[in-house]
Amino acid sequence: MIDFTALLQPDRGQPARDIHVVHPDRFAEWLATQPARVRTAVTAHRVTGQAGNRAILPGEGAEDWSMLLVCDEPLESPWRIASLGDGLPEGTYRLADGGATGAAALGWLLAQHRFTRYRKVDASAPRVLLTSDVAGIEETVRIAAATAKVRDLVDTGASDLGPAELEAEVDALAAQHHAIVTVTRGDALATGYPMIHAVGQAASRERAPRLIELEWGDPAHPRLALVGKGVCFDSGGLDIKPSAGMRLMKKDMGGAAHALALAGLVMQARLKVRLHLLIPAVENAIAGNAFRPGDVLMTRKGLTVENTNTDAEGRLILGDAIAKAVEGAPDLLIDFATLTGAARVALGPDLPATFVQDETLAADLLAAGEAVRDPLWRMPLWDGYDDMLKSDIADMVNAPDGGFAGAITAALFLRRFVPAELPWAHLDTFAWRPAARPGRPRGGEAYGLRASWALLKKRFG
Repeated sequence: MIDFTALLQPDRGQPARDIHVVHPDRFAEWLATQPARVRTAVTAHRVTGQAGNRAILPGEGAEDWSMLLVCDEPLESPWRIASLGDGLPEGTYRLADGGATGAAALGWLLAQHRFTRYRKVDASAPRVLLTSDVAGIEETVRIAAATAKVRDLVDTGASDLGPAELEAEVDALAAQHHAIVTVTRGDALATGYPMIHAVGQAASRERAPRLIELEWGDPAHPRLALVGKGVCFDSGGLDIKPSAGMRLMKKDMGGAAHALALAGLVMQARLKVRLHLLIPAVENAIAGNAFRPGDVLMTRKGLTVENTNTDAEGRLILGDAIAKAVEGAPDLLIDFATLTGAARVALGPDLPATFVQDETLAADLLAAGEAVRDPLWRMPLWDGYDDMLKSDIADMVNAPDGGFAGAITAALFLRRFVPAELPWAHLDTFAWRPAARPGRPRGGEAYGLRASWALLKKRFG
């Protein structure tokens, strides 16, 4: 992974090229104050003051130049200068006229991140941004690294990222922070975590299912449980997906990537929590021993589930993991999951469908997302749809017929494993960006990570 620290440095007056960021509404006013050589260059570049316009501005000497970007992004946007982060020549830059970098430093860093596991990419020269916000450098670098971690994990092909590799990622994180890892694998899951076992049992021995747990922090501190769906590849099981639906299913462990990255931020900042990270890691494969439609599954909580769709497996493994998390009596529980296509139909890729059963937590989480420009959209845990989970032969089904309110019924399924008094948030996140934007390439993406981190800092920092 790129060394983000080298790309964001304290501004101590060292030589650097200026970046002029001008809002379209102020472009004419700005241009009128510039010397003739700058106005000529702007005209030559056909800059009209529209958002996205840019130009290289000449200085007094041959090697003296600066950059103009016309931008309508607000000062609080992380993506304000991201379009320049990978487009400028090697060198050191600062915002002109003492402009504060603020949130824009994050976009500058992430614009220079590349996923390079499978192809050689020309080594790009570093573009260093100077900032007067020295106290914020470490935090910005950490968030950039956490975001890049999510992207890299999601972009990795399933042949190279199965349950064992997810376990190795947790082991590496634990080693950095002297945390304790406990793993329950294979047939050992059958009694304690029967739904995780059922979903993952058809995979090869090398890709055996497992529940990966990490614990860190002072037991006297408030207990924080983070759960992430770790379906390393989802064929759909016997209710097999069509090829188009299977194409991106390497990303079905995106929830685990989010939870793992957030756990890293918690430990790096040494928040005053007792952290419990849980990742149920499986491959939903097809074999003679695959679980079947119509099977009735036992759960860790003791409820029975009539399996009506083997492609609704994520909520099954999360149910057992959440049940284990709840046994620790957490003060806060957050789960991340690439859970339903219904959430994407309703909200598209950018907005994680967010279900919260505690009003204070809901308000705080949504406010945190707005503050850091990592938007969430609250969806209802609508009691009226709870009847859709009824089964004729078991306590509930995993996937109701008809397809109505799919994201809501999935969240209601998970709610069966959460005590009513426990503050709990469920983020049904896409973990994938289908079209590139400045600082945000097509591929794996972290949605809701920064919002959740901002919430945790405020509560436990």
